[in-house]
Amino acid sequence: MSVQVDFEAEIRRVGQALADAMPTHARNPLEAVDRKAMELAERDERLQAALLRLVDVTPACRSLEDLAGHLKGYLDEVGERPPSLDAAMRAAHTKAGRVALGAAATAGVRHMAHRFIVGESPRDALRAIERSWAEGIGTSLDLLGEATVTQAEADRYAERCADAIATLARAAAHWPERPALERDSLGPIPRTNLSVKVTALTPLIRPEAPHVGREDAARRLRPLLRAAREARAHLHVDMESVDALETTEDLFFSLLEEDEFRAGPSAGIVLQAYLRESPVQLERILDRARRAQREVALVVRLVKGAYWDHEVVEARQQGWRPPVFESKADCDRNYERLTRRLLDARPLVRLLIASHNLRSISHAIALNRLSGGEDRDLELQVLRGLGDDLARALARSGLRVRTYAPVGDLMAGMAYLVRRLLENTANESFLHDWRGGAPLEELLAPP
Repeated sequence: MSVQVDFEAEIRRVGQALADAMPTHARNPLEAVDRKAMELAERDERLQAALLRLVDVTPACRSLEDLAGHLKGYLDEVGERPPSLDAAMRAAHTKAGRVALGAAATAGVRHMAHRFIVGESPRDALRAIERSWAEGIGTSLDLLGEATVTQAEADRYAERCADAIATLARAAAHWPERPALERDSLGPIPRTNLSVKVTALTPLIRPEAPHVGREDAARRLRPLLRAAREARAHLHVDMESVDALETTEDLFFSLLEEDEFRAGPSAGIVLQAYLRESPVQLERILDRARRAQREVALVVRLVKGAYWDHEVVEARQQGWRPPVFESKADCDRNYERLTRRLLDARPLVRLLIASHNLRSISHAIALNRLSGGEDRDLELQVLRGLGDDLARALARSGLRVRTYAPVGDLMAGMAYLVRRLLENTANESFLHDWRGGAPLEELLAPP
């Protein structure tokens, strides 16, 4: 039997074990309602569009009646509606009905948002974070807010980040020991973990003048690195659209190469597998990591990518070839190639596999094991609200797992929430296929 066949057999074995550990039903009635709504949206693109438009408009509505009017207008465009929506349409014909419908819609959107968003502030999120820690699941907190337009907004975002580090570090000191979350073969892993966005740290990100935005963001990111070092926290810099990639990468490494940060803190960056240039970007990242000669390993979070629609639409408007893979299979194959390269790059880097795709996760676990690595040397990450069942299955299997959990108010969370709804209802996603009862062999097949 060839090595490749053995490898695929190991992927299937890992995938089967994880699938067996995952529940086949929702854990509570409200989650079941959310799933039913998602399933309806998956089957009808017009209903999906109505749902997304309702989410987008909710924070801007002036009254419950105003919101109900928008909802009725969106649902008028849906052909075959389920009975519950037909009842809602009938209620919209009276003022009292519109007020009741608006209140129900507001509550529904807020409930859906809270499925993905852990709280309005780090302090509000502590109970959920501590509950996850008790289950053996870590958390990377993300403060919602992208693309600031004023210096004052950027200052407030930086202040919120500093407060989050302090709040989490104080709470984490009292958490029980969780060896799987706190150490790998390279040494200690911080309990406190915060993700930040460069576009929220400066209003001056411009592709034609990246140095301007880089310098402006640096004066806010540098104090956050200091705060993370003092609190023994991990600070992770997220990647966003291609326009900000060069600025983000240069800013991140220029700071880590400064003498004061050679010994810490633990810090990381994101690599997006849907970018055609990601293999070249990875080699650049590894080269910069070598040159930085830091005492702590660089952390790389490998993701598929969250801005596919934005990148494709913008490229087509300009008449350019999209910078992202347009086929899911191409993206998945690239993800596996990047996984192998990052595992080979250890101990220069720590690898975080961020995916809900059972094949991608099983591939990384199997490859790590067959290359002689220990399970504790691989971290798996999922999004709160999308990968909760998977996170619990991974934790029960003794693997290190962390949820990416945003905090912020409903208005700041709209862009994030719409991206999550698109991902949850995409007809090519693993979550869609898994809920639809696709055979495990099919879900674990090579892309």
